[in-house]
Amino acid sequence: MLSPDEKSIELRKMEYCPGLYKIFDEILVNAADNFQRDHRMTKIEVDVSDGGRIRVLNDGRSIPVAIHKEHKVYIAELIFGHLLTSSNYEDDIKKIVGGRNGYGAKLANIFSKKFEVRTGDSSSRKQLSISWSNNMSEM
Repeated sequence: MLSPDEKSIELRKMEYCPGLYKIFDEILVNAADNFQRDHRMTKIEVDVSDGGRIRVLNDGRSIPVAIHKEHKVYIAELIFGHLLTSSNYEDDIKKIVGGRNGYGAKLANIFSKKFEVRTGDSSSRKQLSISWSNNMSEM
């Protein structure tokens, strides 16, 4: 943990729910997977606030700000807010990214009081912010 003077990291024993760790891990894996799609990515930032907010940011290629042709919703909404919308189901293909069935980030959303996605699409020059609350029941 960060020391009270914020100048060093202190080793402390802490207890946590393994499910909470796994949900946080899913978002980090998504951010890291982005490097496989965009090798120009140089950073992943994680900010954990005292109030329980966790923010994960990467500087890689963004989620396109566009409406999905088949499902008629923003692609980011599909990725983070609709179950069974993944495309990573092939067992015979060697994988170099995490995830398999599209549940990881969606479960983080479901188990969150508030979940927000922000993306900026440089090709369309558009930005999108979507937030869900009450365990993904309100968008």
